[in-house]
Amino acid sequence: MTILLTLAARDLRQAWQSAGLWLPVAFLLLVASLYPFAVGPDAALLGRTGGGMLWIAALLASLLPVDRLIAPDRDSGVLDQIALRGIGEEMVVLARLIAHWLGFGPALMIATLPAAALLKLDGTTIALLETGLLIGTPALAALGLLVATLTAGLRSSGALSGLLALPLAVPLLIFGAGTLGDGSGAALKFLGAASLLLVAITPFAGGAAIRAGRE
Repeated sequence: MTILLTLAARDLRQAWQSAGLWLPVAFLLLVASLYPFAVGPDAALLGRTGGGMLWIAALLASLLPVDRLIAPDRDSGVLDQIALRGIGEEMVVLARLIAHWLGFGPALMIATLPAAALLKLDGTTIALLETGLLIGTPALAALGLLVATLTAGLRSSGALSGLLALPLAVPLLIFGAGTLGDGSGAALKFLGAASLLLVAITPFAGGAAIRAGRE
């Protein structure tokens, strides 16, 4: 547990020092600011479509730091040094997943509040949106990290990451946006199941990908 917390604190500190934590927040607010210019100032239209648009913005914002999650430490030999100390790759990926979510998940949820005000969302929609993001952002962090481990070391990894992540993120987007208009709570349950599955498999799949890339 001490090793896990130490690795997670290191990854979070590096993300903070590189100012990468602010990119998803700035992106979300920028998209929310531009959206009314695209569809017009109709408050009813913004209220009906704004929640789904914020889910799309959150998904794209979570992919912005993907190329900095694994590749820099892999290229500089940091991952090899950690492995030489007997720390498994699964532990490294789990720590990075914790740090990655702490880096953008809570900040994105806070940024959603002014974004929702710009899009004229009502209180019920904002509450459903925040609940969905609380459950869904760990899945978005896991998906981004998993793609980062698979594409580290490849040419044009940034573009490839988007091509890999976006199709896999479609279920999250469907269930996440579905929570806004689903009174039964079924979409929220499916979103929770998908989030748990992605968070559970990412340390093992990501660790295997790092070992395969080393060989």
